[in-house]
Amino acid sequence: MISNRIGKKLGLIIVGVFLVVLVALGFALDVMFSNFYRTEMTTRVEELSKHMVAMASSPNTTTQEMIKDFAEFSEVSVFYVDGKENIVLHSGRHIPADRSFIQSEDVSSILSGSKVREEYTDDRGQRFFMIGMPVSHGDGQTEALYVLASSSHMESSLRNVRQLLVLAGLGAFLLALGITWLIAQILSRPLLQMQRATRKIAAGELETRLDISSRDEVGSLAESINDLAAHLQRYRDSQQEFFANISHELRTPITYLEGYAKVLKNRLYETDEERDQYLGIIEQESLRLQRLVNDLFELAKMEEGRFELNPDLLEFEEIVEQAVHKMEWRAKQKGLELKLDCHGPLPRLRGDGLRMEQIVINLLDNAISYTEEGSIIVTVDTRESRLLFAVEDTGVGIPENELSLIFERFYRVEKSRSRKFGGTGLGLSIVKKLVELQGGEIYVISTPGTGSRFEVTFPFPSPVEETGGTPR
Repeated sequence: MISNRIGKKLGLIIVGVFLVVLVALGFALDVMFSNFYRTEMTTRVEELSKHMVAMASSPNTTTQEMIKDFAEFSEVSVFYVDGKENIVLHSGRHIPADRSFIQSEDVSSILSGSKVREEYTDDRGQRFFMIGMPVSHGDGQTEALYVLASSSHMESSLRNVRQLLVLAGLGAFLLALGITWLIAQILSRPLLQMQRATRKIAAGELETRLDISSRDEVGSLAESINDLAAHLQRYRDSQQEFFANISHELRTPITYLEGYAKVLKNRLYETDEERDQYLGIIEQESLRLQRLVNDLFELAKMEEGRFELNPDLLEFEEIVEQAVHKMEWRAKQKGLELKLDCHGPLPRLRGDGLRMEQIVINLLDNAISYTEEGSIIVTVDTRESRLLFAVEDTGVGIPENELSLIFERFYRVEKSRSRKFGGTGLGLSIVKKLVELQGGEIYVISTPGTGSRFEVTFPFPSPVEETGGTPR
């Protein structure tokens, strides 16, 4: 069983990113709430201090009692300090004996009309917000009023908020962990399928296919793997068929050679005419075997890229005329009419003259072989700034489902009459290779029982290529 390591890695990455974001968010919320509570506490203490300063500045004799009541109601501690740093009035839970927050420089600053604000921690570790403000009387005397508010309520609220943040973060983390695991499984599942499929393909199970239909990069990759498997399967089948065909094609002439050679060696013939007939068969099969080997050797060189061309500027219509003249005798032997329709003059074409002639002769030979009666029309013309060469016959035709196969090695449409039509089954494969090597394209249009039309197009050379060729 394949371990889902990619799912684990993907999950760890997502969880790690989420954890960093969650911690950063929690820290930001903690700072935000802390600042909010501290600001609110400071504002509240400052407002209380202003009210108490206003009450202390009043000449009313009940001022001190009012300040005490107001301090107890507001849950703050008040210290009223005169110019000699003596505590004139005290109210609240803060013990009067603790005078560590009263500093001489602060008192001097307050008496001169300034305001003092700071956070203070007593000996027991309790924290207070402290504000010192000046109190001015009508007789010109100034005293200092200290207001201390405990931060215990604020800290308790902050602890509650932090607990909620921790619980919410933990819940969010667990939820994210589950979602991440699910996402990692969903995202990694097709990758694991691809891994298993590619291992099967590498082991030779080329029928393996992936059933992934997502319209994204993963789906495109799965489609590419399926295309690769199909291509490898076709290549394997083609290779197996190639070896089977070549074995059959070689075995047939060898069998003839061996059989008739034994007949001649053992003098199993009765007349000289019969002997000459057997020698003719041996010669015919020898030529057939030689042609097959030559075609195989030539096709192998093309596929391996070791095939050399000698390109030059050519008069293509002249090449076609010569090839048609060479093949006229074969057409006449079968009672066929061979016509040439050349729409000249045509621009010169860059290519290998011998290979161009081979293309023309192979297509003419194929047309003559598969045509029993009627005519063969050869056309040379231009089409969309390209040279067009076409061979149209009135032969047996090609079924539509076999059109894409006729350029494969050893493929014959009329398999039952392959010996009658002759050939090695490599002619069209060689034609296609030669056409493509010289920048051309080949097409076929056919109707069974009516005939076939092979069309070859070549691009005309550019002005630079033309000036580099031989003069006309």
